Amino acid sequence: MKQFFVILRRFVPPYKKYVALNIICNILSAILTLFSFAIIIPILEMLFKVREDVYEFIPWGSESFKDVAINNFYYATQEAIIDYGPAATLAGLAALLVVMTALKTGVSYLCSFFIIPMRNGIVRDIRNYVFNKMVSLPISFFTAARKGDVMARMTGDVAEIENSIMQSLDMMFKNPIMIISCLAMMFAISWKLTVFVLVLLPLAGMVMGAVGKSLKRQSLEQQNQWGVLMSNIEECLGGLRIIKAFNAEDKVRNRFHQENQKFYRLSNRITRRQALAHPMSEFLGTCAIAIVLWFGGSLILDGNSSLNASEFIYYMVIFYTIINPAKDLSKAMYSIQKGLASMDRVDRILNATNPIQDPEHPKEIKHLEGHVNYDHVSFAYADREVLHDVSLDIPAGATVALVGQSGSGKSTMADLLPRFYDVDKGEIRVDGIPIRDLRVHNLRSFMGNVNQEAILFNDTFYNNITFGVADATREQVEQAAKIANAHDFIMASENGYDTNIGDRGCRLSGGQRQRISIARAILKNPRFLILDEATSALDTESEKLVQEALDRLMKGRTTLVIAHRLSTIKNADIICVLHEGQIVEHGTHDELIALNGYYKHLVDMQSF
Repeated sequence: MKQFFVILRRFVPPYKKYVALNIICNILSAILTLFSFAIIIPILEMLFKVREDVYEFIPWGSESFKDVAINNFYYATQEAIIDYGPAATLAGLAALLVVMTALKTGVSYLCSFFIIPMRNGIVRDIRNYVFNKMVSLPISFFTAARKGDVMARMTGDVAEIENSIMQSLDMMFKNPIMIISCLAMMFAISWKLTVFVLVLLPLAGMVMGAVGKSLKRQSLEQQNQWGVLMSNIEECLGGLRIIKAFNAEDKVRNRFHQENQKFYRLSNRITRRQALAHPMSEFLGTCAIAIVLWFGGSLILDGNSSLNASEFIYYMVIFYTIINPAKDLSKAMYSIQKGLASMDRVDRILNATNPIQDPEHPKEIKHLEGHVNYDHVSFAYADREVLHDVSLDIPAGATVALVGQSGSGKSTMADLLPRFYDVDKGEIRVDGIPIRDLRVHNLRSFMGNVNQEAILFNDTFYNNITFGVADATREQVEQAAKIANAHDFIMASENGYDTNIGDRGCRLSGGQRQRISIARAILKNPRFLILDEATSALDTESEKLVQEALDRLMKGRTTLVIAHRLSTIKNADIICVLHEGQIVEHGTHDELIALNGYYKHLVDMQSF
């Protein structure tokens, strides 16, 4: 439960007002509950004519508050019987019981009324924290984690926290107050009998704790398995075309069924253990009531107790009142244990560290010239070195092309410049300033990316082009689209720039998607441009249109081009050939052809 209180300390402070109001209402509810039950005593005594004493009014403050309150209540009842008769007095006491019960239930509703904004607000905050953290984490985090599992933590685990921990908050605030209030009244009635009860209740609690001990561990396994299921679904949806092309439906179906069966078995074990909470608490509560009934009744029958029969019945009513909050508390403990397992999984995202940090005293670049220098840069993914002692000087405004076999380190060099990753050795400088001395946001604001796969969003043409540019006008958007050869097909769509392009741009062809991503880069007007095989997946006609748009985009900008089609980078100012993480050749197209080395070999293969 220590972890539960840590969660409360993390997320409850913004809702202190609601906590205070809830506690006040719970205290009032407990008081009204106790005093509404207290009215049962004179009703019972009147019905069974147990008490024949004559009462005189005692001034308040002359004796203990308890004795004066009881005496004066009986005095008022006695006077009412004289004035109105026993039947009318009994009806009046019954009406008072109804009024106090109405007040109690109204205050109980207010308890829930005030706790609901806190409960839902904490869930909202957790979702916001997880999403904010997910967006801020580096790309390296998601290369090691399954996307489906991350989605499961944001959806299934947060929902489990809502259903388990947050649904139990009301019981965690309400039930202890009720239990403490009832115990205080029980001590006031008979401290000997209450001491016996306090010995009995922890024994029942120990049995309940032993049953729920392994629930958190099993719940963690269940949530991990849910992440596996989500990953399977995400992979299947993303690769549906390949699955059907290779007739692999049965394979992915069987794999999903196996994982789903495992989740089914785990869910059965956990739900059965949770279902055990209520009948076990019911049984243990009944046992406790039976033992107290026997013990207290024996004391009264033997004449060893100051309690009379009606007071003992009131005592048992209060004790029975404790049982239900205790049962609810035990169920809440079960739910919380289940929710804590989900909180552990969510915390793996919330507590993940981002190695890409801004410096304490960042330098500012007001206007980027575009001179970039890779100085003896080395980088490795885990234990696999991808770049080794790479040095490259890119003059401002130059177009530099990176070519080489797959896995030679081309994309990694491009990813290191905007600090998607940090170098292991060496340094990258922009206009003479190490990029680690710049704010990440400031550095990336000067850069534009056009990738092989055009990454678009399920939104309109307009919102996709203005993505990341807050103050663009309609005219600027249209001008960017015209430069990217996209304006004509946008205007041919049903709603022009306000047409939704579908999930990841599914309503567009590959060339159209790429031209939208180029228009987005043009609108940003970056000083430095990164083109990662921007035309490699296109047909000849689309490639021509996209290449025209890229040529317009590259004018006057420092450009880093990654290309497999060597025809697209023939006119680059510098061509660098990478092989096994090192630059083995660099120069212009003609210079590299004259060397008759790696580059000439690549050109010959493509020509063939």
